[in-house]
Order: sequence, then structure tokens, then C-alpha cells
Amino acid sequence: MRRHASALLEFDVAAPAEFVLSVAVARLHDGSVDESLVITQNGSLVEVREIDDRHGTRLHLCSVDAGRVTVDYRAVVEGRLAPPELDEIDLVRYRRPSRYCESDTLSPTARAEFRGLVGRDLLAAVSSWVGSHLAYVPGASAPTDGAVQTLLDRQGVCRDYAHLVIALLRGLDVPARLVSVYAPGLSPMDFHAVAEAWVDGEWHVVDATALAPRQSLVRIATGRDASDTAFLSSLGGAVTVASMRVTAVVDELPTDDVTSFVSLG
Repeated sequence: MRRHASALLEFDVAAPAEFVLSVAVARLHDGSVDESLVITQNGSLVEVREIDDRHGTRLHLCSVDAGRVTVDYRAVVEGRLAPPELDEIDLVRYRRPSRYCESDTLSPTARAEFRGLVGRDLLAAVSSWVGSHLAYVPGASAPTDGAVQTLLDRQGVCRDYAHLVIALLRGLDVPARLVSVYAPGLSPMDFHAVAEAWVDGEWHVVDATALAPRQSLVRIATGRDASDTAFLSSLGGAVTVASMRVTAVVDELPTDDVTSFVSLG
């Protein structure tokens, strides 16, 4: 499977700032990745430093001044991603409530709706329930909305769907986490967010939006929720997104059976 992914981002920076970017394909690949990352400001190259986060996540750090900053990332991915190695602490960390996944609050709802379900049946039921209870509405949610607010509003975008899936699964003591991905077949095209759940000794993808086939997804970042996986975190001057163009294509788009187990790769 060959996948092409790119992100062309432009930011207006009001004052000197530190950028932490999470746009590069995760460092877990069994095949090959041909990629480039170029960051410029006012036509000049910006020096970039790469550091590793958990689960193969790669962060790119740079300092920028006031003005227009352009980030141009491109990758060609051959083969499949290897699953991240399991650290025992993951099964603790990803059962706890987090900023956007208030599983302690939603545990009674999860236990009432999904009592007695396990394994494949549980993941299919949670995905279907979230997909049928929410409407996908771009711009409907605020950046600070968590799973509880999403359920109250009954609408959101991919990260909101993923947060609600994760909170419900954690409310049932199932380890679950958020993954940002490039998603061939996604429409409208953008960065995408899905959930991963630890069931039957393996991480399986849950995407209640059903907007892209899970088999072709390319992992970018993995963490507790969107606070760990944002494509940009900035410290210092105010930053606004001037433009954003994300693309992701695959040589042959697969068909996804939403009731089947799929491991991200």
C-alpha cells in the first residue's frame, strides 16, 4: 500500500513564539517513508529541531518571529506501520479520565448503554451509538469542548466523536486513546482523529464518523486526547491559522467493514 500525505499550513504570528508541530508520520514504519519538512518565514528558512514523544510521535520545534510562517510537509509512505510497543503503564494511563475524555462522568451512561458487551461487539456498539447520536457539523464545537459537552450538544467534528468514544470505553475500564492521522478518502479533507481501544490483546481503531476507511490511515500522533495530539502548540505570541491544505491519497482505496477489527497501519 502506497500513501501520499501532505500538509501546507500558513500562520500569522503576532509576536515571537515557540512552535511545536505534530504533522510528521509516526516513527513506527516497517516499510519506507520518503518525506520532507520545510518551514519558512518571510521567505527565509526556519531552523527546526525534532524530538520524540510517546508511541513514535515526532515533534518538530522551532522559534519564529512576528509575521507569516509557512509549514510544508510531504510524505510518501510504503508498507504498513508497526504497532507501538505496549508499555504496561499504557493500560493504566488510558483507562483514566483526561482533559477532553471525562470517563468518570460518563461511566454510568456507558454501563447503562453497553452492559454485557465485550470485544468486537463492544467496539461496534460504541462506534454505532456515537455515530447515531452525533451529527457531524464543522465548526460546531469549541476547542475546549470535551466528551460531556459533545454529548450534550449532539454534534461535533472528528475529534469530538473520538473523545466521546474514548470516554465511554474508559468508563467501562477499556483502555482507549486518541490518534491523529492522515486519512485517504476523507471528505472534506483535513487532519483526522480516531480512537484506539485495547481489546483482545491488541489496539484496534474505532472511527464513529465512518468518513474514511480505517485500513489506509497513517498515524501521526498518539495520546490521551487532543491535548497530546494537536498539529500545532504555540508558546508566546498569538498565532492564527491563515490557510491550511491537507491531502492524503492511497493507490487503492479499501472497503471498510465497520464491524471488523482493524489495527492502525
